[in-house]
Amino acid sequence: MNYRKFPGTDVTASALGMGCMRLPVQDVEGHPIDRPEAIRMIRHAIDNGVNYVDTAWGYHNEDSEVLVGEALQDGYREKAVLTSKLPVWKVEKYEDMERLLDIQLSRLQTDHLDFYLLHALDKDRFHKVVELGVFRFLDDMVKKGKIRYPGFSFHDDAEAFREIVDAYPWKLAQIQINVLDEFKQATYEGAKYAASKGIGVVVMEPLRGGSLTKTIPADVQELYDAAPVKRTPADWAFRWVIDKPEFITVLSGMSTMEQLDENIRIFSECEAGCLSEADTKLLNDVRATYERRVRVGCTGCEYCQPCPAEVKIPNIFRRYDQAAIFDDMPAFAAYYRKEVGENHCLECGACESACPQHIAIRDMLKQIQAEVNG
Repeated sequence: MNYRKFPGTDVTASALGMGCMRLPVQDVEGHPIDRPEAIRMIRHAIDNGVNYVDTAWGYHNEDSEVLVGEALQDGYREKAVLTSKLPVWKVEKYEDMERLLDIQLSRLQTDHLDFYLLHALDKDRFHKVVELGVFRFLDDMVKKGKIRYPGFSFHDDAEAFREIVDAYPWKLAQIQINVLDEFKQATYEGAKYAASKGIGVVVMEPLRGGSLTKTIPADVQELYDAAPVKRTPADWAFRWVIDKPEFITVLSGMSTMEQLDENIRIFSECEAGCLSEADTKLLNDVRATYERRVRVGCTGCEYCQPCPAEVKIPNIFRRYDQAAIFDDMPAFAAYYRKEVGENHCLECGACESACPQHIAIRDMLKQIQAEVNG
């Protein structure tokens, strides 16, 4: 396993991070975590050099932190760089911040976090918590020893990202970036700016919610097949981020042991600068090909859930994009009529306020309904 040091800290982290948002689940109602398998995977990752473990308040219906706490018993906590996140949407007054952190420390069965991030910041959320005194809170928690280093995770545009970067002496910025998102959200230029300020950048969604590996369009596969070096789509996508020295750790939400082992192999083989000029051109062509096909771009993060009208927005968008990629709208229409029926959206807008991708969800649902009916 390759490692990189967070600037301005004593933390050296594995290039591959164990993301705990997509742990293995049971095939029963509610899809609870498959606890024995998830614990086995986390410990297997640590035993094989993956020391960065990332979780959050809301993952797996608020069970991820509890599961991670269980997995890090028996000496594993001492081997892990543990990160969790303040659910800023639950903060209404200053006192809420430490109260929520204390709950998280209890769930995780630890007295401190190595990194504590303000979760899923956009411009409005950032301004809200700043007004409530979040910088004082972070400073105080560092002094108390409850957190070692403060950071934030981010979903907004590049302008908002730079504003947040400049506002506080952060040690970590977690951003969504991958071969399709180089010029979106924080952007790669934004990541380089954060790194120039001494902030370690952590990557989330390097496979864009798995969409870069689960369904490969024929025209994209042709590009991969034409490459002189044969690699899996996951290998190509991970190399795009590993190649960039600004990225300290790349989170992967692994659901199976097979995925974990493949990722350990990739991250053990690759270092910054691993892409050739030909590789870079290939991946630029891949991005352009995808961009011509995708209609929604939902990553399946499920921040829009639960919906007051019980509309399964990520399911609908995922199936719709899949059909667009494979030119199979009749199959999507059949699924929609059987599983969805009619668009029951109340147009309350709660989903759009929560969507990290800033998708016009209400308009998109209407458009999909019209296509199905047509």
